[in-house]
Amino acid sequence: MSARSVIAVLGLGEAGSLIARDLAAAGAAVRGYDPAVAAPDGVTGTRGEAEAADGADLVLSLTSSKAAAGALRAALPGMRKGTPWADLNTASPGVKAGLAEIGRSGGVDVTDIAMMAPVPGRGITVPMLASGEGAAAVAERLRSFGARIEVLDGPAGTAATRKLLRSVFYKGMSTSIVEALEAARAAGYEDWLREHIADELTRLDADALDRIVTGTRRHAVRRGAEMEAAAEMLTESGVAPLMADASRAVHERLAADRDR
Repeated sequence: MSARSVIAVLGLGEAGSLIARDLAAAGAAVRGYDPAVAAPDGVTGTRGEAEAADGADLVLSLTSSKAAAGALRAALPGMRKGTPWADLNTASPGVKAGLAEIGRSGGVDVTDIAMMAPVPGRGITVPMLASGEGAAAVAERLRSFGARIEVLDGPAGTAATRKLLRSVFYKGMSTSIVEALEAARAAGYEDWLREHIADELTRLDADALDRIVTGTRRHAVRRGAEMEAAAEMLTESGVAPLMADASRAVHERLAADRDR
């Protein structure tokens, strides 16, 4: 990829600034805009989205889910028809589809990119999924600067769907562990529970997944009552039972669905 390639990066927070720096170091001419953050070394600061996007070969949006549509609308007057726009924000599939519609009305292809790991320590090499119009072309361009991107078949929102489905599992598991350890600390059993959790995680495999799903549905009534008792225990110990109570509610829903 020629060093003359111009890439605009909108949003220069933690992720945006790291990716912008890596693109500049790899030879891209990077323009950046963020209303609250100055452009990092190697990146040309601009006064707005349209100025940053003017004449760019690719625009990367790393603003936020709430600001994504506004950033796209603000940038469109400065963009050439057909310039690819890649939205790297964590957002719902519906938001991504809405961005694609805004882009379509302005003659711009919108690619949905989901970053599948934390950016610090990885920068432009963070694993990504891409979907939507222009995804293959965007992936090819970014790969030339060291990016790792898998292109998925499907419209904008497909990549976001995969990321958020994993988030439901992984972030749910993580917050359940945090809540359980808080309660164990209050009860004086944190070391015991840490060892127990580590042992369980080590022994998990594909068969364990099937057992978890089957057992949860089969024993939903009993486990719902168990989680109600667990939530009461956490409350008594001064720990808010957010995940425990959510688990109770899910078990009760599963039990109700089974009885229909």
